[in-house]
This record gives sequence, C-alpha cells and structure tokens, in this order.
Amino acid sequence: MSEVAVLNPVGNRPVPDPRPLAPRTGGIDGRTVYLIDGQFDNGPVLLQKVADWLAEHRPDVKTKMARWSMPYQQDARLAAAIRDDNGIVIYGVGLGGATSQDVTNQSLWLEREFGVVTVAIHTHTFGRQVEYLLDESGAPNAAVAFVPHPVMDVRPDGLEAYVNGNDPLTGRPFMDEVLDGLTKPRQHLVSRFDETTSKPPRILARGDEDRLHSLFLERELTDGLPIVLPTERRVDEMLRGTSHAPDKIVGEMSSCHGPDWTYTVEQVAVNAVMAGARPEYLPVILALASSGSTARILLTTSMANMGIVNGPIRKQIGMNAGNGAMGPYSHANATIGRAYGLLSQNFQGGSKPGVSYFGTQGNAFAYSNLVFPENEEDSPWEPLHVQHGMSRTDSAVTVFSGCRSTAYTPDVREFSWRVYTKQLLQGMDPFEPPVFLLSPLAAERFIKYAGFDTKAKLADWAFENAKMPAHAYWDHQRAQTLALSRTYAGDEEYAVKHRAKPDELVNMFIRSEIEIVVVGGDTGATWRIMGGNSRGTPISIDAWR
Repeated sequence: MSEVAVLNPVGNRPVPDPRPLAPRTGGIDGRTVYLIDGQFDNGPVLLQKVADWLAEHRPDVKTKMARWSMPYQQDARLAAAIRDDNGIVIYGVGLGGATSQDVTNQSLWLEREFGVVTVAIHTHTFGRQVEYLLDESGAPNAAVAFVPHPVMDVRPDGLEAYVNGNDPLTGRPFMDEVLDGLTKPRQHLVSRFDETTSKPPRILARGDEDRLHSLFLERELTDGLPIVLPTERRVDEMLRGTSHAPDKIVGEMSSCHGPDWTYTVEQVAVNAVMAGARPEYLPVILALASSGSTARILLTTSMANMGIVNGPIRKQIGMNAGNGAMGPYSHANATIGRAYGLLSQNFQGGSKPGVSYFGTQGNAFAYSNLVFPENEEDSPWEPLHVQHGMSRTDSAVTVFSGCRSTAYTPDVREFSWRVYTKQLLQGMDPFEPPVFLLSPLAAERFIKYAGFDTKAKLADWAFENAKMPAHAYWDHQRAQTLALSRTYAGDEEYAVKHRAKPDELVNMFIRSEIEIVVVGGDTGATWRIMGGNSRGTPISIDAWR
C-alpha cells in the first residue's frame, strides 16, 4: 500500500501567559483571608466551613466572606480592595466543567493582575482538567486544593467533613493543602507548553492509509467515526470553495472560558475534508467556525449546537429544508454539521471525556450539530435572517447553543393547541430559550387556528403562557449561577421574578430570546421545541465565499 501524507487538523494553541504568580512571602499571621464565592451552587456553604475551620484553628487570621459580582466575569473593584488591604484569597468552588475553568481563570487573574495570593478550590472530579488548564496557561505551579465531588446538594455537615478530611487527589489534609498554597510555592513544575508549541506542524504524519486512520483515532482527532483522510490534494481541492488565503485567521475558540485557540482557513478546510464535505460547502463551514462558539463545550450538562442556514446558498449547495431536513440523508446538512463538530474539538485542544469534556450523559445531536436550512419557500413568515435585519438575498447562518431539551408533538389541533403548547413549554428547561421548529403545515395551522400571522405573535403568546411557580424557578440549579447574578446586577427581567411570592407564577423565558423557524416537508403538521440560546446575530456566509 502506498504511503501518503495527511495535514494536521489541530488549531493554534494560545501562547502561555509568562507573567509570574504572586510571591508567597510574609505568611498569613494577622492578615485577612477573603473567601470569595464565585456564585456556584452550594459553594458559599463550603467556603463558610473553611472560614469556621480557620476561626477555630488559626484565630490569628481574620476571615471575610465576599461575593464575586457576577459569575464568569472579573470583579476588578473587589480585587483592588483585597490588594489594598494586603489580603489573600481562597476562591471557589469549581464544581463543574465550566465552573472549574472559571475558578482557575479568576484565580490566575487575581495573582497576575493584582498580585494577590490565591488558592483555588475545586472538586476532585475536575482535577485533570484543572491541571491541563494551568499548564496551558503557563502556571502549572498555581495553588489548588480539592474536595470530594459533588458539592451540590451535600448537607452542611457533609461539607464540614470535606473540610476536615483529606484532599482526594493528594491524600493530605485538605486544609494543609490550602494553608501551604497560601504560604509556600508549589513544587516546581515545568510547563509542557511555550511559544514554540503554539503552531502545530502542517503535516501530521506519513504512512499507509490503514495506519493513518488508526492514528487519527489514537490521537482523538475524530468524533469516533471514520473520516476522509485530509491529504494535501484533498485539502487543496477543498480550498477552492473560498477566495480567502489559506493562512487567514478565521476566529478564536475555547472549550468554555479558557485561553482562546486560533485557526486558519486551511485548518478549517482540513476538518471539512475529514467530515466528507465538498468544496462548495466550505463558506458555510467557515462562517460557523468564525462564530467562535464551540460545538464541543465541556459543560456537565451535555450541550450541543445548532446551525440554521438562510438565503440562496441553501439551494446552491443542495441543502435539504424539506422532509427529513433534521435527520440523515442530506449530504450537505450532515457533513457541514459534522465538520463544525470536528473543528470545534480540534481547535480548542481536544474534547476528551474526563479531561476536556464533562457532558454527564453526552448528546447525540453533537454528531451533526443540527445544521439545516430554514424552509423559506414554504414558510408563511419572514425567514430568520430577515427578522434580524438581513436581506433575503443574503446567505447567513445563525448559531444556537444548548440543544439539550426538546419537546415534540405531531399536530396543531384546532380546539386544544393551547393546552398542548403550554405543556410542551412547561416541560422545557427555563434557562434554555425555546426555538420553535415548525413544519410548513404546522405554521399554517397556527395561523388558521390561532391567528398568528407573524412569528412575533406566536413568540408573544409563548412568553405570556410559559409560566412556573417562583419557588421552583429559583430552586433551579442554573438560577443560582445565572439568574441570581443578573438580578443583583439590576436586570429587571430577572429582578421581577425575584420579587415574586413563592407560589406566584413567573415567566419562564425572556421574550427577546424566543425564536421561530420553519423547517420540514409537507407530510405532516409536525413541530417541536428545541431549547437553544442564540449566539448572536446571523453570520454572513457570503463573506466567506
């Protein structure tokens, strides 16, 4: 068998931050230890147990509970106040894929930007992720300590046992790890990454085809399914689908909140070849890649992405908007979506369960990422991209993330559509806005039976009729990390729900986030609701031709 060379599908690793961490000098006697709540579920209770331990065992140390103003955002005012007070920080708690990444990033920011000694607390399940992220950030020696997983829903006495017990990863007493992290540099570790490792070699390997197929699987560069080997000839053919230079930077991406990787037109083309796409599909794939929204996010909640294509390109490249549009059989729909998934994992440092992917159940939608065109020809309403200010002659793709919750029904009934629709909406996750995906017949029946002659009227009705008791809304895990902080920040759409009495019904969704899309054929009045957050305005595909 003849030997071939294959191109590398991996993106460009971020150059590690060279700035040093805060020096561990002066000890902690008489200083104030700020226990900062990153606003993640049950984290404040664990941090209070740490404060109680310090009060008992280190009475010479003052403690102060503090709250980050918004989760996943930096709080420069609080950080400066701690620095000016000569304070030191215990920050936590990283108890999920995204939260551990955020706690790591915020702790490094406190150290490097403000010179504040910081120890980050995480649960042990995410130890490998934290180690990798610290290494990638150029800070393998940053101070961390781990408690058992989970923290959510653990009673206060259980969290007290965590604090008084051992770090599950080192076997040492947890509070010894915390105190050492505040007073001593960690054992010197050398990062695997520097500026010389940022750009990957263009040629991944040479060999016979069987060996190369095995290599892609071994290095976890695929979604687990067979690929088309990205030879130089195939990649050159793929690049004919765009006028942009192969070395042009398309965008940036990370698995959640980590350092951003970059990637070029050629690197996108490599992944498009692997997915089995054709050159004429490349502008759509480049547009998806330019969104910066990864289709392989590491969250424990098992997200996937969805891409809805509008405009003339749908017909030009043979995408299917009719019967079976969201399923198999359409080469364009399937391979464009698969390419989006492959480039997402390869442009953010991988997507490996237990290290850089923590979807508890996983999500089958992630194989094709639900990329399909809106059925503009048979729709009675304006297309999605026109609703957002574009022309019908523009070609664009709109990216949605989430895509975990879905509800389905086969018809719109004249006398009971209200009951069914309310039930479907109430079965959705209240923190994942509903995207109505209606077949043309379903859309026509909503007009006939409900008078919804615009998408806006259906969205208005859904907003007003999707309600749940306030106590259930605020008991939702994501309410603790998303809605509560928005309330404290003065967002009235959330604050009004916070003021409601426990049994008072509140709106589940934000009106501006509800979307309506027509997709499917003429065989039934089928429709469904997909939970999905729009990642911004439609992205021009024409710009990538």
